[in-house]
Amino acid sequence: MTGSGAAELELPRGRLVRSRVGVASALEAAFSRTLTGYARIEPDSLLADGEPGVITFVDGVPRAAYCDRGTGAALQRGDSRGVDALAALAGPGPCSVELYELPADALATVHDSPEFSVPPEAPAEELADDPTLAERTRERAPDDAHEGDSSALESFLADEERIAAIQEEARAEAEQRAEEWGLDDQLE
Repeated sequence: MTGSGAAELELPRGRLVRSRVGVASALEAAFSRTLTGYARIEPDSLLADGEPGVITFVDGVPRAAYCDRGTGAALQRGDSRGVDALAALAGPGPCSVELYELPADALATVHDSPEFSVPPEAPAEELADDPTLAERTRERAPDDAHEGDSSALESFLADEERIAAIQEEARAEAEQRAEEWGLDDQLE
């Protein structure tokens, strides 16, 4: 991934092997294909702020994550890495996901950077809510895979500013819909 906020995560453009809507099906496809490469995730929701993210894979097992949008302390840096990136991508609504194939050596730099590392099962648990895929991924992961203490959910819940922004945006959307449906006098 290249562009603003991605100065330290440079991935060459791989060979596109799949493009669909839905993170769960993309993670399953990456696992089934034993993909070595990355998934580019683009939120498509009114509640998401539209910043793309990347999850990298080796043999279908997630290894690293990055999102252009910073959360919590990463706001100063302008991006999120590792489990923080999963939290930034875990917004409501659908996502467009493209899977790209790359040679493993093209991913070595990012996989050698601990700040991008994610537990192998974390994307399936946090983005797809798929405990079966998470378990299969954990079983396939090498012994030296990341075993972090922090989950994307914990990281998300610790970001009070992001939660407040999501609540405010949801409240505004609910008020707008209530007005459209003639229910605005029912709101307190």
